[in-house]
Amino acid sequence: MRLVLLGPNGSGKGTQAKMLRSELGIPHISTGELFRAAVSAGTEIGLAAQAMVAKGELVSDDLVAALLAQRLAEPDAAKGYILDGYPRTLSQALALDTLLEAADQTLDRVIELIVPDDVVLARCEIRFTAQHRPDDDPAVVRERLRIYRTQIPPIVELYSGRGILTEIDGIGEAAEILHRILAALSR
Repeated sequence: MRLVLLGPNGSGKGTQAKMLRSELGIPHISTGELFRAAVSAGTEIGLAAQAMVAKGELVSDDLVAALLAQRLAEPDAAKGYILDGYPRTLSQALALDTLLEAADQTLDRVIELIVPDDVVLARCEIRFTAQHRPDDDPAVVRERLRIYRTQIPPIVELYSGRGILTEIDGIGEAAEILHRILAALSR
């Protein structure tokens, strides 16, 4: 199963991806974690990404696609994977298409976690207070939500048009949400 989880920061993507990894026996691939590992290891892609971030730039779609291509070529991803945090833009979704076509693969399902902005803000505020993660600062989360809400519609339209998008209510206990996702995947 090749699966994408969509949702804003604080929607529960990471939590659900980890739970799905255990349930489905396929790797959870987070582009953020891939970049942190590449930077830490001092790889060519990691150093290029670090230079962009140091200048206040977003990591280019080409670098993200290159890093993702390397990860998807690893043996544990042969039978499937869960992508978390990618794609975030229509151009990334199209780059993912190109990457998958080259590997003679397609996505099986795209799950969009539907969570109201006030709930996302509350969840992130709890994490910010507990873990002091800069990306969970309420002002940062509001801006990321604004960006997410403008960038997600074309991606949703793309995957909906292909008949592989399923919206899942992201409110409730993590186990409840997991049950909803697994039920959708079994259909």
